[in-house]
Amino acid sequence: MQRYTTILFSALMIGAAACQSSGDKKDESIKDSSMVKLITLDPGHFHAALVQKVGYPGVDTTVHVYAPDGPELQSYLNLVKQYNQRTENPTHWNEQVYTGTDFAEKMLEEKKGNVVVLSGNNRLKTDYIQRAVAAGLNVLADKPMVINSTNFTKLVQAFDDAGKKNVLLYDIMTERSEITNILQQELMHMPGLFGELQKGTEKDPAVMIESVHYFFKSVSGKPLVRPEWFFDAAQQGDAIADVGTHLVDLVQWQCFPGVSLDYTKDIQINTARVWPTPLTLSQYASITGKNTYPEFLKTDIVKDSILNTHANGEMNYTLKDIHVKIITRWDYKATEGGDTHHEIIKGTKATLEIRQGKAENYKPMLYLIPAGDKDDDFGTAVEEAIRTIAAKYPGVTIEKQGREWKVIIPASYDIGHEAHFGQVMERYLQYIKEGKLPEWEVPNMTAKYYTTTKALEIATKQ
Repeated sequence: MQRYTTILFSALMIGAAACQSSGDKKDESIKDSSMVKLITLDPGHFHAALVQKVGYPGVDTTVHVYAPDGPELQSYLNLVKQYNQRTENPTHWNEQVYTGTDFAEKMLEEKKGNVVVLSGNNRLKTDYIQRAVAAGLNVLADKPMVINSTNFTKLVQAFDDAGKKNVLLYDIMTERSEITNILQQELMHMPGLFGELQKGTEKDPAVMIESVHYFFKSVSGKPLVRPEWFFDAAQQGDAIADVGTHLVDLVQWQCFPGVSLDYTKDIQINTARVWPTPLTLSQYASITGKNTYPEFLKTDIVKDSILNTHANGEMNYTLKDIHVKIITRWDYKATEGGDTHHEIIKGTKATLEIRQGKAENYKPMLYLIPAGDKDDDFGTAVEEAIRTIAAKYPGVTIEKQGREWKVIIPASYDIGHEAHFGQVMERYLQYIKEGKLPEWEVPNMTAKYYTTTKALEIATKQ
């Protein structure tokens, strides 16, 4: 099983990378031919810039950008410029931009880099992936790689082509770097504490994850302006196929670490549904900066000016006979805190639950809850498990609260969501160096996107 280093170690590595700026001319140990050279293609989403929030040894500071001119490109460039100009650990990216109408063709013709970073309009993303892989380029793509069943077959072919071309196609799964998710995975594979993963039922699933996001938010300290196509299901995708990607990935990674899944045998979608979040025109304007709706959203307008967004979804499915429930929701703006994550995993001896509500000050917290009535025996198992955890993650302790046990995680492990993009990039760069992904990654990415697109297909047919 591919195990990840601790958050603390990753944070130190990110800091070191930022201090030793990527592609530093003084670093003679890295030959130019071995350097990773980034190409950013059509960066319509701010995640493209977050990959560059720090620098990386062995990565050329010159980034070739191919995109249509406009506010989305400028937003990306402004964020990168902000990282370059900050006082503490500034980056040194040199953005070389091409904005011709043939930008995609020009990128493939020039091939000025060897890793294509994709984060933008999801309607175009699968085709971009296919074309880049066919040209022999590695691809690091923001989620989702695909938003519907029709394009799922294209993605399967892209993975096959990547294997033949000996290039690495990988998606950005930041939630694997969040410390409570990591510890939840560690603890559920300690039989003395957790027992065995229950199978559950559709009404009482063994695994449940609910994620709530907000349209109005800040990124790197500034209000985020979202593109208008973000609200179009044909371009951004429904919630099930978008944010749902992260949640399905967590289920696979936590419950079956290191196991190669077969989407043709291991997954059964039982039920799925979608429903809208209504936005007023003034709310839409505060998110996009636009005072009127574009033509492509007119079919989603009700009562003259209310936009019914494709923002919510639920899927109930089995993964290797384990019943799973996934809920993804979007609201306009958080009254307190920000995005939240709630996850329950049920074992025969314990339930592991992540909460991120008001009681937790909107910070994710991990709780251990005994499945039976023998609290004394459970307390002993908890203490033994935490000793093992603390040996790997120094400073982690436990606090008893009634019948529950709260995992106390030092603040040093909470480096923030934006920093997780750098951690994903570090893992990907290591895979590039090794020339391969872990054996289970490609089948499990395929399984993940089958789950999300098949669930959406079922939900939209009802």
